[in-house]
Amino acid sequence: MTLSFELIRKNEQTTSNWSGGTTTQIAIYPNQAVYAERNFIWRISSARVDLSESTFTSLPGVARLIMVLEGEMRLEHAGHHSCYLKPFAQDSFSGDWTTKSYGKVRDFNLMLKGSTGGKLTALTLPVQTDQQVDIHNPQTKNFRYMTSAFYCVGEAATVMVPHRETYTLTAGDVVLITTDQTESVSACLTNPTNEQVHIIRTDIWYQ
Repeated sequence: MTLSFELIRKNEQTTSNWSGGTTTQIAIYPNQAVYAERNFIWRISSARVDLSESTFTSLPGVARLIMVLEGEMRLEHAGHHSCYLKPFAQDSFSGDWTTKSYGKVRDFNLMLKGSTGGKLTALTLPVQTDQQVDIHNPQTKNFRYMTSAFYCVGEAATVMVPHRETYTLTAGDVVLITTDQTESVSACLTNPTNEQVHIIRTDIWYQ
């Protein structure tokens, strides 16, 4: 069994400009991949859309999932579909499509290449509560690895894998838990604050 952990603090993440605002790279795989060279297998990021109307960067061969964290946004995928996203609602689409957005938001993004699979889940932790989560590789396409990323949107949260590791996250921090096993790994998410906390869970299956 292989089980690894990686904590990435907000101040360790890099922010760059795009045509509609700024984007912060939260995690990328392989670690030495360069987004501008499009040589990644998967990438997690958070962007600010500062324009009322903007056109997304063309990313041929990339499957995209997007979730709104703050604000509201309408997406129009030319020749495909359109949708209206409020906080923690999401949409999936192809980077090949011509996509326009309307509305100023902060969003959360997952990009996948090749046969890589993934999903986003918004978890809500009420005041001073715990939530158990399971991490397991479904083996639906014989994927070798699974990474589950837990990104803290609220003030603070704790991610603990019993008898393994415990991480305290503040807003913008993320912990990655990677396994190549078929057995389930359990983790406990805790909100120690007096405010409701949201955590974005990202699950990625890949070779």
